[in-house]
Amino acid sequence: MSELVHRPRRLRRREGVRALVREARLAPENLILPLFACPGEGVRKEVSSMPGVFNLSTDQVAREASAAFDAGVPAVILFGLPESKDETATGAYADRGVVQEAVRAVRRAAPEMVVIADTCLCEYTSHGHCGVVREGEVLNDESLELLARTAVSQAAAGADIVAPSAMMDGQVGAIRAGLDESGFEHVAVMSYAVKYASAFYGPFREAADSAPAFGDRRAYQMDAANAREAMREAELDVMEGADFLMVKPAGPYLDILRQVRDRFDLPLAAYHVSGEYAMLKAAAQRGWIDEKRAMLETLTGIRRAGADVILTYYAVEAARALNRR
Repeated sequence: MSELVHRPRRLRRREGVRALVREARLAPENLILPLFACPGEGVRKEVSSMPGVFNLSTDQVAREASAAFDAGVPAVILFGLPESKDETATGAYADRGVVQEAVRAVRRAAPEMVVIADTCLCEYTSHGHCGVVREGEVLNDESLELLARTAVSQAAAGADIVAPSAMMDGQVGAIRAGLDESGFEHVAVMSYAVKYASAFYGPFREAADSAPAFGDRRAYQMDAANAREAMREAELDVMEGADFLMVKPAGPYLDILRQVRDRFDLPLAAYHVSGEYAMLKAAAQRGWIDEKRAMLETLTGIRRAGADVILTYYAVEAARALNRR
């Protein structure tokens, strides 16, 4: 007779049993789909470094959002590629700006969908940085007014949530004050509280045409080696009135995600960024991995680490795969 008393394999023999005892559960309602809005009509231009991801005119954004909602994805986050750029990011806070128009289009196409607007300036500035630049320096306090104006214009267009990603000190407080003073106290703030200066953003910069014209963003985005600083960043955003916190990127920073989850009670987002997506796509195209399994395993790992919601370019594929289980 065997002396083994504990046999964990008993709970792994069949999928029904495995599902019964599964600890971290990934579901379509945990997913947010990023979309890139551009000028024009009928535009659907694939991003070469991100197979399956497109620059979309607002009519196509609406179509994509509606299909995502039908697949079970409850929310989109919108990024913009304006017709023209300038040093003060005028297109970011224009009433008829590309993201503002995309927000309205999604509202019409999928009224129940949660619409999040990325609130930054880099896609709209001629220099590609996330704030006002003077003599080669990105100025923090001068950028806050423009970020607040951008958030207010996005709220006026119908965004449920604004998501400041510029990593300017005090941006959450400035945006919260701007929203409240303009009568948008009901609009939530999803803060990119812990955003690292990461090599994994490369494909995004192609998709959003937002690479800096000079230097890089390490003077305002976080150093990859720092964990305690991440807690300070998150705490400051909580004090300034953030409704969500976010860690970006997700995969290389699961330890940070776990620490933020353990320390703060706010809803927590994680961004499975463009480089993480592109690596899985590239490996799958070469037949090196089972893409569906790798996708679901990756997203489940992010969920297990503590994320309530995951921003991912795989949102629709993942939702459909989960619905077929």
